[in-house]
Amino acid sequence: MKKILTVLAIAALVAFAAPAFAANPFMDVPAGHWAYDAVAQLAADGIVSGYPDGAFKGAQPATRYEVASMVARALAKVDMDKASKQDLEMLKKLVMEFKDELDALGVKVDGLDKRVAVLENNLGGWKLRGTFWFDASFAGGQDDDTTAYNESGNKNEFRKEMFRLTLTKQIDENTSFYTQFRTGSQGSGGETGLGDEYFRIRNAWITTKLPYDIDFKFGRIFYNPEGDHGLYVDNDAMFADWRIDGFQFAKTFGTVTAKAWVGRNIATGQDGNSRKSNTSVFYNEYEDAYSTNADDYGDYMMYAAELFWQPNEKFFGGINGNWVKGDTDFRNAYTTKVVEENNYDVKTYDVFASYNFTPSIMLQGTYYWQDLDEDTAAGYTDSPKAWRAALDIKQDVLKFTSLRVEYQQLDNNFQGINNPYNLGVDSSNAASITDNLKANDGTSKLWFVVANQQWNDKWSSFLRYAHADLDTDNVDDATEWGLGVQYQYTPAMSFRLAYDQVDYGDGAQKYTDKDHVLQFRTVVNF
Repeated sequence: MKKILTVLAIAALVAFAAPAFAANPFMDVPAGHWAYDAVAQLAADGIVSGYPDGAFKGAQPATRYEVASMVARALAKVDMDKASKQDLEMLKKLVMEFKDELDALGVKVDGLDKRVAVLENNLGGWKLRGTFWFDASFAGGQDDDTTAYNESGNKNEFRKEMFRLTLTKQIDENTSFYTQFRTGSQGSGGETGLGDEYFRIRNAWITTKLPYDIDFKFGRIFYNPEGDHGLYVDNDAMFADWRIDGFQFAKTFGTVTAKAWVGRNIATGQDGNSRKSNTSVFYNEYEDAYSTNADDYGDYMMYAAELFWQPNEKFFGGINGNWVKGDTDFRNAYTTKVVEENNYDVKTYDVFASYNFTPSIMLQGTYYWQDLDEDTAAGYTDSPKAWRAALDIKQDVLKFTSLRVEYQQLDNNFQGINNPYNLGVDSSNAASITDNLKANDGTSKLWFVVANQQWNDKWSSFLRYAHADLDTDNVDDATEWGLGVQYQYTPAMSFRLAYDQVDYGDGAQKYTDKDHVLQFRTVVNF
């Protein structure tokens, strides 16, 4: 078990480590740099011998070459079988930090990576990595629970926003295993920081090769064509981004890749009734509701197919079809009597394209249209549409910032649309400009602008703005804006301080008035 943890820790550190200082033989390692604590711990464990006199002079600045010489001696001395997981974590970070100096000293670190590879082979190739987000959020606004940030009445929340563990194994040359466990408010199993939470399997699949070079995936898999092709940057695709239990097939013919999916989703509430979950997006009745999602749904089959064409590095495009067919009755939990037949049939099609004018300037677009079944309520279109166009400009063009501008338009009874444009992730303290969207015969228009600034290896910042005209009587336009700054404390740990404000207006709607949140997020990747 100790060897497993050792290998996993080193693999994670390699993935996230990056040099924080340029190589300079005359530069001191500044006071407070994490390398001092790391070397001190390695010295205490008998792995680093310190200066020639045997002492580690942590009270005075050391040059990068002096620290590198200590790391070199540690590399020569370390016993991979006896060193602790923490020792090897720190040593690997130091190797990546002082790689230039080690090269200049003629120290080759390839041997360490080779020894790690040997251990990985002996352990069967299992790899573990994870991410942990902890949020401290301070909301303001009204005291009457009329805003999304204050929906639960808790203005201030400290909580585990996200905790995910990913476990993978390369079974053979063509076959691999992937699974991810999650908890926290962004995942499943609870939204508060109090008490214990369920740790659930988010995904679990096997990928392999079939005859005729067909890629085959089966298990609990993602269906997210927009995400597969990088067509959105915020929190969600316009449509899809679901998990299904089923099969995926893919085959490439030159510049064209064909994919097909067959899946089935089932969910049952605690009361025994079929119940909506994050794997479901459709409902049978179009209600005058505050969301495009209803409370209940039945089990359904899903079929999908896609053709993706990329003739060169500048352009790609494709077409996708998605067919969802409900085939299960709603039943009362206590009498088992059929309450409603779930026989909806929703067909969704889309075309998408992306073109790079230069490596740093890109135009993207996605257009959806649906064919709804005969049960569509009177007054609603049975062929709703939705589309989005985006212009993306990288920072190397504008010098001081990147810029992405998106325009999105959707018929209000388009099925399965996701609530876009909120700060961070879709959780109870993340408001969206479409929170007041009602299913009707209107057409909503959304704008989203985000600018990111990378100041150096450590510091970055962002500005964002979103606006929604929801095209519904007595429902006001909604506006959101925010800003934030992020500090990369170590290769694996970062801190983000962000402010976000939403204004829903004061119409006859679920959420009204203004609200804001100040959020401090700590992120650790390991």
